[in-house]
Amino acid sequence: MIGLSAPAAGQSWFEQLLDWREKHISERTFVLMLAFAVGFFCAVAAFTLHWIIAQIALLLTSSFNEKTANWLYLVYPVVGIYLTGLFVKYVVKDNISHGITRILYAISSKRSRLRGHNCWSSVLASAITIGFGGSVGAEAPIVLTGSAIGSNLGKLFRMDNRTLVLLVGCGAAGAIAGIFKAPIAGLVFTLEVLMIDLTMASLLPILISCVTATCFTYIFSGSTSLFTFHLDAAWTVERVPANILLGVTCGLLSLYFIRAMTLCEDMFSRFKDKPYFKLVIGGSMLSMLIFLFPSLYGEGYHDINQLLNGSTEADWNGIMHNSLFSGHGSLLVIYVFLVVVTKVFATSATNGGGGCGGTFAPSLFVGCFGGFLFARLWNMYEVGVYVPEKNFALLGMAGVMSGVMHAPLTGIFLIAEITGGYALFLPLMIVSVCSYLTIIIFEPHSIYGMRLAREGKLITHHTDHAVLTLMSLDSVIDRDYTPVSPDMELGTIVHKISRSRNIFLPVLDAAGNLLGEIYITKIRHVVFRIELYHHFTASQLMTPPAATLRDDEPMTEVMQVFDRTHADWLPVLDADGHLKGYISRQRMYGMYRKMVADMSED
Repeated sequence: MIGLSAPAAGQSWFEQLLDWREKHISERTFVLMLAFAVGFFCAVAAFTLHWIIAQIALLLTSSFNEKTANWLYLVYPVVGIYLTGLFVKYVVKDNISHGITRILYAISSKRSRLRGHNCWSSVLASAITIGFGGSVGAEAPIVLTGSAIGSNLGKLFRMDNRTLVLLVGCGAAGAIAGIFKAPIAGLVFTLEVLMIDLTMASLLPILISCVTATCFTYIFSGSTSLFTFHLDAAWTVERVPANILLGVTCGLLSLYFIRAMTLCEDMFSRFKDKPYFKLVIGGSMLSMLIFLFPSLYGEGYHDINQLLNGSTEADWNGIMHNSLFSGHGSLLVIYVFLVVVTKVFATSATNGGGGCGGTFAPSLFVGCFGGFLFARLWNMYEVGVYVPEKNFALLGMAGVMSGVMHAPLTGIFLIAEITGGYALFLPLMIVSVCSYLTIIIFEPHSIYGMRLAREGKLITHHTDHAVLTLMSLDSVIDRDYTPVSPDMELGTIVHKISRSRNIFLPVLDAAGNLLGEIYITKIRHVVFRIELYHHFTASQLMTPPAATLRDDEPMTEVMQVFDRTHADWLPVLDADGHLKGYISRQRMYGMYRKMVADMSED
């Protein structure tokens, strides 16, 4: 490269490149360059994943007779889950499920560091699962892939932790923008779901990543979108009551989606040490559901497009092809209702059985079918002014996504962008907001954040809470202490005090359990009386600690304990009660103030 001098002794060409970059390219400019690279790789990953899924599905189902049920639906999903399980167990050798939750955990607990294999493993695993019929979405795996690309590029070029968080956000935003060709939705998704603060310093890199991913996706796959929608009936103000009621319905559907998904996941987690048992249960459940309702096969985008573009009964009845319901148009409402109810179980069975995929596409699917069902029942019973089924199918997609992800802006802009449905922008807003307001009554966190929220590891836009979440308890533990045994005499204790840099000595039994503490200030009345050195032991001089902390305790609770006890030092114990070290109030608050200052900088 022009401008690079001969490498110094012991310095590799890459280290020389890093030195040259630091001298000639500013940090801000280089971050923008990395954001461009992240956007490009996100587009490549999204295109690759969808291409593989399409090829597998075409190979397996192209010969199906659409007018009858197909028994191969009982076989393909089990094979897909089994192959995915083998790939994860013997190739990846790591847990790659719950992609977006994994990103949130990396941001809150691992300083935004994602493993290198996440750049490709989720793409292959989810392609196998979905191509063979797994009823999950490809979006969460792609978001994990994009975030991993951003994280690992940042680590490669030795970016600091704040820049790593930004690059993780660029990867997630680029993934959403690339897979849906929706740059604004990618930006808003990063803000709402990943809780990355949108400052002036972070806005431009995320936008660059989104625009780059979208442009390259157009280059790779043309101008076609995942969903197509043509507005036949313009929105009128008379439909506001129906829109509000649809929003509330979507909020309740979201609640059902989250609760049922959580229940099924808890059930499968009980058998985490029995992978073949999970495969049998999950695979059998999924195969049977897909055999009965072929709309549950894969992501379900084909049937979504049928509902969004249909204008006659024959068009909408097409979603029942390949099923036992085929040819029975009078059963359409029952079929759609059963699909809405069973989709969450099909998704849970896919992931629980060993497959890999996300809940992004299932939430769109449930929303589309739920919105169509709402409109069909509304018109059948003439509740009010006529409402177009296809319009409400579109609005339902935004409503359920807003509720499940607790992200109304993402739901609004994503559906508007991917369908060109800007003529329905106002009803999209009404439905999304009403759905969100309904779901938060019952669930304060999204389906992605609820697991981390229970552990106190969820990052929010509240700076104080975010800093406490990011702070690691382990990083502030002082392990340099001088222990004494309970039968140690005062004379030996004084000798220990002279060698200790702390004002206290922990009293431990033979197993390392904390029995009490000896504070120098509390024994000064005897410490200088030599005649008493053989009359007192540690067990007589020790006092119980003001409080003890667990090594897995959230920093918010640690702060509360310090405020309640007014202690300067508190001991930290592990799960077995053994002393790990001490936390200093001064050191903890010093780190807290520094992190607040760092987060406050643009």
